[in-house]
Amino acid sequence: MRSIWNGAISFGLVSIPIKLVNATESHSISFRQIHVSDGGRVRYRKVCELDGEEVPAAEIGKGYEEADGSIVPITDEDLARLPIPTAKTIEIVSFVPAEEIDPLQMDAAYYLAANGATAAKPYTLLREALKRSRKVAIAKYALRGRERLGMLRVVDDVIAMHGLLWPDEIRRPEGVAPEASVTVREAELDLADALMATLGEVEIASLHDDYREAVEAMLAAKTGEGFEPAEAMVEPAGGQVIDLMAALESSVRAAKASRAGGSGDSAESATEAEVTPIRGRRTPAASAPAPKAVGGKKSTASTGTAKKTAAAKKTAAGGKKSTATAKGAAGTKSGSGARSTKSASASGAKAAGAGRASATGATAGAGTAKKAAPRKRSSA
Repeated sequence: MRSIWNGAISFGLVSIPIKLVNATESHSISFRQIHVSDGGRVRYRKVCELDGEEVPAAEIGKGYEEADGSIVPITDEDLARLPIPTAKTIEIVSFVPAEEIDPLQMDAAYYLAANGATAAKPYTLLREALKRSRKVAIAKYALRGRERLGMLRVVDDVIAMHGLLWPDEIRRPEGVAPEASVTVREAELDLADALMATLGEVEIASLHDDYREAVEAMLAAKTGEGFEPAEAMVEPAGGQVIDLMAALESSVRAAKASRAGGSGDSAESATEAEVTPIRGRRTPAASAPAPKAVGGKKSTASTGTAKKTAAAKKTAAGGKKSTATAKGAAGTKSGSGARSTKSASASGAKAAGAGRASATGATAGAGTAKKAAPRKRSSA
């Protein structure tokens, strides 16, 4: 692989000569701009504003435009004389755990190759030190006219360097998160976890660019006998989510059916992809009443019902008591013959006193017995 930069790694007092090699390459298909009416190529020409002539790349240099529009020429020699220690050196400044690096800072990736036989020993030393410490090195380097930030880590048996954006180049996500207050239920989180577990992991090496393959097939067809564009089978994108629970359940079913071998085995896959409905999932209008709190106060209706029940029991007990009392009074009257009103009253009073002395008697029973005695007397 062709190197794009030569320099050295500064590791304390150790200097490691290295070559910088691109670690990535683009496989995207590039298009040219053409004139639609005749298919002619449209090119960009670099023209000097002063004489109107096209300028070749070898005669194009750098310049800084000031506020008044004047241009200050800048040469490569001017940049090379800048007092920057990282002009030809990747200077390691610290070692940190890899998880402290925000993936948002990641930029281009490079391989660092040892440059020469003398670089093999210190190169291997740095590589093994990074492996054993399980850390990454943060470094500063200059490339293409500017100083940059980098991260060194070990990939197989090679030291790789990722260009990092400076911290002030990362924009804060202000106004990006939803502003509305949203509450996620535990049942929804459980289904989301089930979906994640069903989808599982994937081999990154198995992923490929479907769009590029489709473009290549189209170009091959166009350059052949003919090309008839087919309608793209694009699934409609999900719009407004009506029921999040239903969408999650359907996603879990689809994922399980896909992992089970597709929808061909209809009965078997349907059984395997079945999602058990979550209990208690009701609308607020149809929800069951809240359970009664332990130790809390009883409701008014419950208290009223309890009072009525107790009163009914008491009345029934009083009725029985009054009947027994009346019978006792009648027996006394029949045994002693016709008595005066005072004797009947005395018998009613004695019966009432006996009712008070009873463990199950009540005031209402005594009152009922007093009323029952006069009725008996009037009929006689």
